[in-house]
Amino acid sequence: MTTYAPLRTRTTRPFSPHRAASGRAHRRTALIWVANHAVALGMACLFLGPIVFILLTSAMTDQESLTTTLWPEHWQWSNYASVFDKAPLATWLVNSVIYAVASTAATLLSSVPAAYALARFSFRGRSTAFLGVITMMMLPPQVLVIPMYLMWARMHLTGTLWPLIVPSLFGDAFSVFLLRQFLLTIPEDYLNSARVEGCSELQVLTKIVLPMMRPALVAVGLFAFFNAWNDYYGPLIYTGENPDHWTLAVGLASFKTAHAVQWNLTMAATVIAMAPVIVIFFFAQKAFIEGVTLTGVKG
Repeated sequence: MTTYAPLRTRTTRPFSPHRAASGRAHRRTALIWVANHAVALGMACLFLGPIVFILLTSAMTDQESLTTTLWPEHWQWSNYASVFDKAPLATWLVNSVIYAVASTAATLLSSVPAAYALARFSFRGRSTAFLGVITMMMLPPQVLVIPMYLMWARMHLTGTLWPLIVPSLFGDAFSVFLLRQFLLTIPEDYLNSARVEGCSELQVLTKIVLPMMRPALVAVGLFAFFNAWNDYYGPLIYTGENPDHWTLAVGLASFKTAHAVQWNLTMAATVIAMAPVIVIFFFAQKAFIEGVTLTGVKG
């Protein structure tokens, strides 16, 4: 006797006009968002394109990096270890850290008192001094390079990082300008209340003003750090004669010349040089943007 299994029927979800309308609304919202941010998305692609290309090339083999291949067939992560064997990358990295950290600390230490004096003290010549700060911002560094180099050469400090770090102890015009603009936004009532309580100007600066200046300090510190980390002109002038004191910017230029054919190694070294800056900005971007926004509220 032949038995037949019951025919299974496919259960279909009942049509819901509300669900269909919701789906169309979501798609419409997404399209509107893309249309409103089309310029921003295009700019993001332009900025991220070279970074993605560098990352992909850094993981290629020697042969793949010389072809038109954009996606590596064999991921060669050993390139990041090979660059340390091909060049003294660790020494360049340490020199860059020393230069950037010391220069940033010196810039903040010297620029805060100068900005506080220009923003809160009334004295003869304050406007002239502020005009001098603005003038120094517009002065190209190439104008002073010859007399500065001769001065450091007479002090037998060329070939070291000292000519790059010591000038930061005398303030930075751009940092003083940004900090002064932020200090002008702090209400004077807070400072007067501290003075009434018996605080000196130094105590007012350290206990009242500095905690309120955190966004501006982060912004100025990041500007100073990035400027020192990416500086090529200064280290080339003062440390070019001594490879032991080269920074990453100078070292990468020589590495590219020595390994021009090995683009995978060159890109791997470039990624190592970019990574600290990207990581620092990723964690400090909120305070950085807030500081940059608040430094131009009041003139």
